[in-house]
Amino acid sequence: MEKASPDCPYPGCFFCVMKEGNPNKRRASILKFFRELPSQDGDGQVLPISGLWNTAMAHPNDPEFIELGIFECMAALIWKGLKNRRWLSYDQNIYIPYYAAHIIGSYTMNMEEFAESAVHAGIIPPLVELLRGRLTWVEQRVAVRALGHLATYASTFPAVASHGEILELSIQLAMSSLEIVYSHFYQYVDRRLNYHCDLLTRGMGGVEMESRKAEEWASQLQCWSLQLINCFAFKPEFLSTICKPEFLIKLPGLWGGLVNETSPAGIGLLRTICHHKLGRGPVASCPGIIEALCNIACSSDDWQYMAIDCLLWLLQDPSTCHKVIDKAVPALVDLAEISNLGDHKKLGDSIVNVLQECIQSPGSGRNSLNSRTKEQIEEILNSRQRLKWEKSMPKEDLHIKQAAALVVKLEGNSLFSSGNISGATSKYSEALALCPMRSKKERVVLYSNRAQCHLLLQQPLAAISDATRALCLHNPINRHAKSLWRRAQAYDMLGLAKESLLDAILFINECSQSTDPDLSLRQNKVPDYAERLVKKQMRAAWLFREAAIKHGGVHCEGDAGDIYGQETDDSEWETASESDVENGGRNEMGNDDREWNNEDERKSHYDKPSIKDMKHGYNVQLMEDEL
Repeated sequence: MEKASPDCPYPGCFFCVMKEGNPNKRRASILKFFRELPSQDGDGQVLPISGLWNTAMAHPNDPEFIELGIFECMAALIWKGLKNRRWLSYDQNIYIPYYAAHIIGSYTMNMEEFAESAVHAGIIPPLVELLRGRLTWVEQRVAVRALGHLATYASTFPAVASHGEILELSIQLAMSSLEIVYSHFYQYVDRRLNYHCDLLTRGMGGVEMESRKAEEWASQLQCWSLQLINCFAFKPEFLSTICKPEFLIKLPGLWGGLVNETSPAGIGLLRTICHHKLGRGPVASCPGIIEALCNIACSSDDWQYMAIDCLLWLLQDPSTCHKVIDKAVPALVDLAEISNLGDHKKLGDSIVNVLQECIQSPGSGRNSLNSRTKEQIEEILNSRQRLKWEKSMPKEDLHIKQAAALVVKLEGNSLFSSGNISGATSKYSEALALCPMRSKKERVVLYSNRAQCHLLLQQPLAAISDATRALCLHNPINRHAKSLWRRAQAYDMLGLAKESLLDAILFINECSQSTDPDLSLRQNKVPDYAERLVKKQMRAAWLFREAAIKHGGVHCEGDAGDIYGQETDDSEWETASESDVENGGRNEMGNDDREWNNEDERKSHYDKPSIKDMKHGYNVQLMEDEL
């Protein structure tokens, strides 16, 4: 062993080796260190491993340690921890398998040649043992991460796939990961393993921080499992294993939560499955999946386009079109005027083209169309034809049509103010029929106003449809604050917590950036009604909710009560359109673009009792003292 520095008591200390000035001696010492480390039983092994972990995280593309045998060393250390429990429980060796698997994952996430070296070094078998749960969920998390990186490369995927159990283990882990973390860590604070707590928070957090990090790591465990499965899903021979109904039906709900928003999670895997003909059949045979895809497609989810892709592919396939068309068409019709969505250019045109094929191509499902579905497709095709006609119309005629639409809209506003919601709805529909297709701003207002009417009439599906159309027309897409708020409430009425939560969060974000005095958040104060809805939906969409209900956890009472241990909000959610942002200050969020002759007229409008007295407590004016 090399001599330690005068200040270091450990012979052959890794950190001393790294300080060696002679490059050749340094490399020789590192090579020897990696070869000898797995056979050592003395103290101080965790420190160099944690140092290697930091290096791997900071410089994952540096080839030096790969060339000197770090993968062989890490594989040997994992095997040692699995086979020698006495050694594992000695000193702080319990941390070593976790760090070793993490180091493997970091060095293989970017470089295919590193992944090839890792496979040749024999790292897959010990990682599979960790994936099986031979230690704990913490080691499963880094094992599935490392295997997921290896599976992304064409040259190393066969080595991963040759271990047939990896796919089955990943599927089971994706479905059970949240329950595992909840029952093995989150649920009982006094039973938490100390080394888990230290890994989660680096020893700097208390119970609250540990719980927050546990949610993040549980989400990663689930999402990384899905990512690994996704690599298999590109290969047709594995689809029969993946496309089991009990797994497929869960995928739309595996969304990673707000703590892992960069992963497409379940919807990403569904998109891969639907891209192949062998996968579309099983998906189309699960009505619940189609309904979930429609909900995601018509939401402000970051992965909205993936759900749209799935629906389009299912409609384009003659063998699945007839199974999904009646559910998919209403959602896609509402999305037909989307322009660009991320990298998807002219997405609305693609939607219309597919819908046109459905109604014109023999054998595509045309014969199975019900009358309502056929009407909806024809409606959108007629709208496109109307847009073409308008391009050749004199500008004067278009101005006349726009002026007529404005008059009818104002009539609708008047009926709305007097409490005649059905009459207002009809007027907004009439105005939409008159309004030129190119007058997108005016049509956004009309759709959004009509959505508000549907809310008051307790028609949440119609409200979602109109709010979605308004959001698709708006530039930028999904950023019209009032439509977001109205759709958030409609989703809430249907119990779609995730969709409601995403819209409510975007609504608050839009308000914070708005220059509209009716929407801006004065003194950065979030409106109480929005804050309450977000809190309600965060409880309903909580990552561990199902696990907590199943296990009767410490935060559950009776029939699951409130998972977070706060008082359950059982109040009926009004279809709020206006609220005090500050005490005494009214924030108009009723129908848009109203015109008032003077301030007295505006104020007198809000004092009319007719709307406030509507049945079931639904109410256009939502004041803080009425919550």
